[in-house]
Amino acid sequence: MADAGVTLLEYRNKAATDAEVLEDAVVLRKAMPSGQVKLILDDRVDVALAADFDGVHVDAGDLPVGDARILVGANGMVGTSASTEQELRAALKVPADYISFGPVFPTTTKKTKSKPIGVEGVRRFRKHAGGEVVLVAAAGITLRTAPEVLEAGASVVAVGAALFRTEDPAAEFRRWMAALK
Repeated sequence: MADAGVTLLEYRNKAATDAEVLEDAVVLRKAMPSGQVKLILDDRVDVALAADFDGVHVDAGDLPVGDARILVGANGMVGTSASTEQELRAALKVPADYISFGPVFPTTTKKTKSKPIGVEGVRRFRKHAGGEVVLVAAAGITLRTAPEVLEAGASVVAVGAALFRTEDPAAEFRRWMAALK
């Protein structure tokens, strides 16, 4: 993936033990050197620091964003999530570098009770967030739907299954990059 041009990757593994996540994180860091690929770890600030990741993504139930910011420092990345406009308003008040939101469309990679917000939801989130906030649209996004999601106001699209459930994720990533420029 690094050779394909990936510059940021979030590692999320809800089922593994802390030791297994750390083991995987160390492998990822070796394969994707600092300065070439930014690595973000979901949930675990301590494991992210131990593996020399570039940042963390924390949600409700994880370490609060402000505490994560203190631990990763001013140069580390901290992201958080919002599934509703109320959660977005709360997320706008914390020192996060980006706010991931969704599900935009139905997803198979994450269990969620939230209903998909669709492209109109992306427009609403952008309107509430303003133009300066980095908004990462997540869940169910395909190469066919990504342009519309970006045009609606997402800064970035988060892609999981559409890449990693293909035979050659690196080739699929290159296809996305060529199509989305």
